[in-house]
Amino acid sequence: MYIEQGYKGKLGAWNYFVIPGLFILLMIFNYISTKIMVEESGESVELMMSRFIDMMGKNIFLVINLLVFVVGLLVIFFWVKFVHQQSLTNFTTSRKKIDWKRIFTMFFLWGTYSTITILLAVYVAPDNFELQFNWTKFLPLLIISLLMFPFQTSFEEYLFRGQLLQGLGIVTKSRAVSWIVTSILFGVMHAANPEVEKLGPIIMIFYIGTGLVLGAMTLLDEGLELALGFHAANNILAALLMTSTWTAIQTDSVYLDTSVVPEFGIMDTLPIFIGYPILLIILGKIYKWKDWKEKLFGRVMSKEEFFALEENRIEVDQFQNY
Repeated sequence: MYIEQGYKGKLGAWNYFVIPGLFILLMIFNYISTKIMVEESGESVELMMSRFIDMMGKNIFLVINLLVFVVGLLVIFFWVKFVHQQSLTNFTTSRKKIDWKRIFTMFFLWGTYSTITILLAVYVAPDNFELQFNWTKFLPLLIISLLMFPFQTSFEEYLFRGQLLQGLGIVTKSRAVSWIVTSILFGVMHAANPEVEKLGPIIMIFYIGTGLVLGAMTLLDEGLELALGFHAANNILAALLMTSTWTAIQTDSVYLDTSVVPEFGIMDTLPIFIGYPILLIILGKIYKWKDWKEKLFGRVMSKEEFFALEENRIEVDQFQNY
């Protein structure tokens, strides 16, 4: 009952949408201002990014971009803890305490998968990749990635799968609505990425599909732990192992993708429609998920129903301990 954990606060449902609303407005402003800059300068987003990177260096450019998310995550935690007065544990999971083992297990599983797929791509088409590994450049990148990417990925998870998922669920009383809407918004958030310009709008299927699988993990597992581990592993390994000159994140990674940018086609969506469901099935077996239909599409309890159930559980726990 992860969504219902949102009842454990002191304010009304409106408070769930203040931080997400401000962030969405900021993203819209950033998107419009970027479009204006592109039109006025006559440069593509890719060329603008290259110019900034040449001025600052890749690591400094990366740190500046990630600092926004560090501040954003701290703002969310402050709001939840001191304004909404909801504990960070209840904001993270329906369990009695945050399950760090789940986070690190998912990080290891998805990190291993990401590493294997990247190395396999290099093995299959070596001419499309350039080995650019350099210890003096890679070590600072490793430190930056391990320290700062968890802030970026955690900010996105707590924003979309935390505040918005809980808020929309409580307002609409529908798990499906909160799951699908937050996944679409998660995809739209990436619309300004250079990848969309290069690969075409169809890549939004990838972003929305990823939002759906992260939302499904959260609802089925009744907590954010798996989504936090998945997202951190995905972004950290991507930054460390593979980059290109036209992606949103450019780093001194092990490999540089030098291939001609293709149009993102229907075949490229197969991992989303096949791979992600397989991942959920595997996780379901590991963590013994039950009642998938109810958890994904069922009704969200009312506040009265939830606290009545909580009180009953406390009484049962006390009786068992006695």
